[in-house]
Amino acid sequence: MVEDVTDLYREFGEERLPPGQRESSEFPVLSKGGTPSWDRETWSFDVWGAVEEELSLSYEEFRDLPATTQRQDFHCVTGWSGLGFEFTGVPFTEIADLAGVRSDAVHVMFHALDGYTTDLPLSDCLREEVLFAYGYDGEDLPEPHGGPLRVVTPHKYAYKGAKWVDGVEFLTEPEPGYWEQRGYSQTANPWNEERYG
Repeated sequence: MVEDVTDLYREFGEERLPPGQRESSEFPVLSKGGTPSWDRETWSFDVWGAVEEELSLSYEEFRDLPATTQRQDFHCVTGWSGLGFEFTGVPFTEIADLAGVRSDAVHVMFHALDGYTTDLPLSDCLREEVLFAYGYDGEDLPEPHGGPLRVVTPHKYAYKGAKWVDGVEFLTEPEPGYWEQRGYSQTANPWNEERYG
């Protein structure tokens, strides 16, 4: 069963397609560098920081967690949007519950295999639409699109959704990620065109 969350735009604006965006029927591949390699046998997903219990999950352990399939919209800061993409993955809230997020945690940093990082307030992550996605369109998420695992954040520009993610750090103070250190917006709201800081 696919949950349709494409109506979340009503929380942010009047139009499903944010201003300054054009609809694309393709799923372009954009990243700061090349696609990193990974080994299914040694890959792990780690959770640390302001949590009660740090986690280190193998690929199989991660795939055994409760998952959902959602139809979401996807907005790239470069100006294109894909409408109705279908992602399957583990809700962020599932990971937060497993680790036991401490009361002093206010921010989240996502970490990726290629060294990429991106940050969001914890409150922005505790939404039903934020997934650690390992599936796309009924298949495993292709590596150029972030496989084995990426974050999807349909209420933000997609640079807030790390590709090739292998960990999440819960922070007691905000810290800027890779593009945020280079002048991109901390808030990244597509309906307000918050592209740059």
